[in-house]
Amino acid sequence: MKKFSAWQVVIALTLGVATQVSGVGIQSVSGASLNALAAIDQLPVKGRAPKTGYSRAEFGSAWADVDKNGCDTRNDILRRDLTAVIYKVKTHDCVALAGVLIDPYSGTTISFVRGSVTSMEVQIDHVVALSNAWQTGAFALNAEVRKALANDPLNLLAVKGSLNQQKSDGDAATWLPPLKSFRCTYVARQVAVKLKYKLWITAPEKIAMVKVLSSCPKLALPS
Repeated sequence: MKKFSAWQVVIALTLGVATQVSGVGIQSVSGASLNALAAIDQLPVKGRAPKTGYSRAEFGSAWADVDKNGCDTRNDILRRDLTAVIYKVKTHDCVALAGVLIDPYSGTTISFVRGSVTSMEVQIDHVVALSNAWQTGAFALNAEVRKALANDPLNLLAVKGSLNQQKSDGDAATWLPPLKSFRCTYVARQVAVKLKYKLWITAPEKIAMVKVLSSCPKLALPS
């Protein structure tokens, strides 16, 4: 069996290349031939596994620099999702001090200011919450793949902090963004992440996903 380094694993996940890495639980996701609605049928349906053994540490240290670009994942996502960003000097445009977020979950405009309290106004949400991922198959993944899942840009969005807290570890059956026009995009990302990391969905979750994506049946599976 061919062996892959941890770096090759991360590259495969980041690029979504059309391959499978044996023994680590990675599956390619290609949106070319699948729409998000049809992709739901590729996800196994089971009940949630126990939360036993779960902790954030099971997915590696928070906001690692998995792509080795010299910037941690949190700041990578802030750079991607904020506009009018002001960076801390001598950080090579990595550390965001301020910026503007159009919150995808509510549509509101939020002024981000880095600080011990103010940073909480904008949080990085795991679209598939890590606790949910753990209970739907991630407990069986190895440490490198769980770390990749926790830092995968496909599974991360900068959002309004209070809505991230409200969501907690909810799935599509228990929480959806209040901005209805974003729900298709949100659920499509959940489908893509669960397919990519070979996670499963619950029966109520599938019903909720189908209901949302039936309103946008041609939406491509994101990658």
